[in-house]
Amino acid sequence: MFNKKSKNALLFVFYVSSFSFFQVNAQTKDEKTAITTKVFSDATNHWYHIKDKTNIVNPVENQPQYAETDYAKIADNILLFQRSNGGWPKNYDMKAILTPKQIDTVIKTKPILHTTFDNETTYTHIDYLAKVYALTKEPKYKEGALKGIDFVMEAQYKNGGWPQYYPLEKGYSRHITFNDGAYMGIMNLLKKIVTNDPDYDFIDQKTRDKVISAYQKGLDCILKMQIVDNGKLTAWCQQHDEITLLPAWARKFEPPSICNAESVDIVLFLMAVDKPDQKIINSVQSAVKWFQDSKIYNTRVESFKAPEMDSKYKKITNDVRVVTDTTAPPIWTRYYELKTHRPLFSDRNSEILYSLAEVSRERRSGYAWYTDRPEKALKKYPAWQKKWAPDVNVLKE
Repeated sequence: MFNKKSKNALLFVFYVSSFSFFQVNAQTKDEKTAITTKVFSDATNHWYHIKDKTNIVNPVENQPQYAETDYAKIADNILLFQRSNGGWPKNYDMKAILTPKQIDTVIKTKPILHTTFDNETTYTHIDYLAKVYALTKEPKYKEGALKGIDFVMEAQYKNGGWPQYYPLEKGYSRHITFNDGAYMGIMNLLKKIVTNDPDYDFIDQKTRDKVISAYQKGLDCILKMQIVDNGKLTAWCQQHDEITLLPAWARKFEPPSICNAESVDIVLFLMAVDKPDQKIINSVQSAVKWFQDSKIYNTRVESFKAPEMDSKYKKITNDVRVVTDTTAPPIWTRYYELKTHRPLFSDRNSEILYSLAEVSRERRSGYAWYTDRPEKALKKYPAWQKKWAPDVNVLKE
């Protein structure tokens, strides 16, 4: 009769043996094939460079990594980190060659249901597993992907939005979240299934029908959340209240506002909709007009070396400032104040500020307060407008 310690040791040996067996057998099709892991870069950077006491495991010194051609081994890591509910925790390196102790620790946390879409989590893992299954036909990758898709379906609110964490937790993580690509990452995943991407040929019809419904609800929710300010449609906030759909506070330095950085991916997504209806056309036109009207000219943001300082999160060796530059291309602030449309800043005490210089150095240098991302939507607009709204060019009004 095994005691608890012996049983855990046996399970560990079984897992590692299976891990090695399937790696060898799954990776024989084409050793030169690589699947990009760029989608995990945000999580990877957090794991190695930002202090977090909540981490399940922390990197060891000179933690070795798999090559991108080792896609089956990376996929096995993804399955290792997948929780019992089908979702994933954030901020770990899926390419890390884990130590036996790290593997054992991760296995023991599988029942913990602290799972999220934040920092490009869960939807990226599902897509990677689907790609590896397409190459290997190894059933465990399909099963992991399907379990993840079921998690996405379960996490969706009835109104069509998604929280940052599921199961729901206290605080702002319950809000519908565009921040860090969460909502649009989910939507782009679902769109692959809806449009019959060959990587998802394994999806059964019942699941596919659920995905189609979830995708349409998600699209409708996006349109409902677009901010009407001073009587006009503008763009979106980073997070919206899960009940009222109105702009909401996220972290203490992320106020309710019109948020240009996160709104760009929404607009690009809507521009890619084939045969858009009038609601989608109006949404794109209004957001593009907002991007045009909210440009800031003669302004450049520069980072420069500064005396080293320690913060709660990491060492800081630089600072950031705004300078006047008549040759600079247009730029945007991440936030614009509701009603006044003034460029908006904040800090960890939630104080509303109106210049970057007023923000503490830790937040000033550690957050993207300015952005040039709306330029992507403005560049794509002429071709979209010519195809779908030939009679109305909002950039010439």
